[in-house]
Amino acid sequence: MPPTDAGAATGQGPATAPHPRPTEAGAEGEDTLELRLPDDFVARFRAANRTGTPAMADLLDSVGDWGPTPTPAGAFQLVPVRLERDLPLISRWMNDPAVAEFWQLSGPRGVTEAHLLAQLGGDGRSVPCLGLLEGTPMSYWEIYRADLDPLARYYPARPHDTGIHLLVGGVADRGRGLGSTLLRAVADLVLDRRRTCARVLAEPDLRNAPSLAAFLSAGFRFAAEVDLPDKRAALMIRDRILRDLL
Repeated sequence: MPPTDAGAATGQGPATAPHPRPTEAGAEGEDTLELRLPDDFVARFRAANRTGTPAMADLLDSVGDWGPTPTPAGAFQLVPVRLERDLPLISRWMNDPAVAEFWQLSGPRGVTEAHLLAQLGGDGRSVPCLGLLEGTPMSYWEIYRADLDPLARYYPARPHDTGIHLLVGGVADRGRGLGSTLLRAVADLVLDRRRTCARVLAEPDLRNAPSLAAFLSAGFRFAAEVDLPDKRAALMIRDRILRDLL
C-alpha cells in the first residue's frame, strides 16, 4: 500500500497494484464483491464527477465536503483529484523510487492516469485525493470502502469499513513524524464524517517497518498478517471505540 510516512518509506500502496478492481474473480464460491450498484446510481455518480457538482450522497459521504481539519503541523484538507490539474504532480511522486517500490505505478504519465481513471470513472467506492497542508499539496490519499473492495476477501469485513492509502510526496516531509500526524487526522476525519463507519483500515507491507510505526503512532492497532496477491501485509485498524485511548 502507499507509504504512510515518507520517513516510513513514502508509501503504503494499494492491496494490488494498480488499484484493485471490484470485478476481479473471488477465491472460491459466490463472491459478494461481484454485486453491482444500481446503474442509475453509477450514472449519477459519474455525472457528478464530470461536472464537479455534489449531486448526491455517495458511498463515502462526500469526501470533498469534509473541509479542513487542524493538526499540530497546520491545517490539513483532503481535496478530490481533478485529473487535468493533478496528474503531473501525482505522476512525478509515483516515479520517486521510494514510492515506486510500494505503489508500483512508476513509468509514463499514462500509468498513473489509468490508475486514477479507474477510480474517477467508477461507482465511488474509492476517492483519490490530494492532501493539502496549509494549502500546499504534499501527499496523495485514497479513501475507499474496504467492505466493498477486493481486500474484503482477506479479512473479516464489517459494513462501512473504510480504508486509506497514503503517500507523502515531498522528500522534505518524510522521516519527521508527519505521516503519523496526518494519518491520525484523516482517520479521525473518517470517523467524524462517516457515522456508520466503526473502523478505519490500512494494509501496509510488512517489510515497511517505518510505515507500520507510523500507523501505530497514529492510534492504529496491529490486527493480523494478511497474504494479499502482491505482498504480505499488516492489517492495521483504528477503532471508533478506542480512538480516545490510542
